[in-house]
Amino acid sequence: MPKLNFRRKIAVSVMLLFGLLLISMMLLSSAPKSNSNNNKVNVVAAENFWGSLVAQIGGNKINLKVLITDPNADPHEYESSTNDARLFASANYVILNGAGYDSWGNKLLSASPSLGRKVLMVSTLLGKKEGDNPHFWFSPSYVNQVIYQMKQDLSALDPKDSSYFTQQYNLLTTKLALYQNQILNIKAHYSGTKVAATEDIFVYLAQAAGLNLISPLTFMQAVAEGNDPPSNSVVQFEQQLKSTQVKLLVYNRQTITPLTNSMKQLALTNNIPLIPVSETIEPINLSFETWMGGIIQQLQNALSAQVKP
Repeated sequence: MPKLNFRRKIAVSVMLLFGLLLISMMLLSSAPKSNSNNNKVNVVAAENFWGSLVAQIGGNKINLKVLITDPNADPHEYESSTNDARLFASANYVILNGAGYDSWGNKLLSASPSLGRKVLMVSTLLGKKEGDNPHFWFSPSYVNQVIYQMKQDLSALDPKDSSYFTQQYNLLTTKLALYQNQILNIKAHYSGTKVAATEDIFVYLAQAAGLNLISPLTFMQAVAEGNDPPSNSVVQFEQQLKSTQVKLLVYNRQTITPLTNSMKQLALTNNIPLIPVSETIEPINLSFETWMGGIIQQLQNALSAQVKP
């Protein structure tokens, strides 16, 4: 009998070891493989502004898929597809904006949990939460924080190419410095100038450029969220545009409503220049820094025409 008990114990131990081995293999197989496509890291970026930046850091060491690219669509209204779900499931690295901007991405991540996948939630990195202004890519300092984290994450996923990612990151920071220096130049010459915007997409850029964005915050937030602004904010905004104290009006060309059109027309009537911006890169073949540099150049041209040195 003792020998039989001993044999049973061995059999049980072998079965337990086999079970643990099987579980480990299952967990490993569930993690996306970075070497599944010529040893490249599979990256999914929800929006093309973050996609452009990670593409420049990852270079030829990553396979990149970007989901939101249409400049004529409102990113807030994007609806994910089964193909998006498959991309998330096979990704080594997923980049989401966060702060409620692309909450559909959280659902896709939850639907395909993976131990081997890194996720860059930009809002979390920046200490932001849902309800905060989500247009982080219009802030040069936020962009610099994000690209540094991208470089760190790619190096962790593909350590053998970390020096390559660092080199690409350094090249990107040099390129970004061109438009970021333009912003500093605007701040040096036009700090305190009163400007307006139809929604809060312009808040971070106005702050970086030292401009005084006086349009009612409740108006801008309501338009950005697709809601009707409070009536008192509409009246206040109209008075600001009629008073000619505003030197330019920024509007989101991807969010057009009768009310925003009315404000644009009121600005034109009072000889206030209009500056169109888009939430996603437009045209889609431009790099992030070229797209952003074009917006800054329009801003600088309008200010130089409106404000005497």
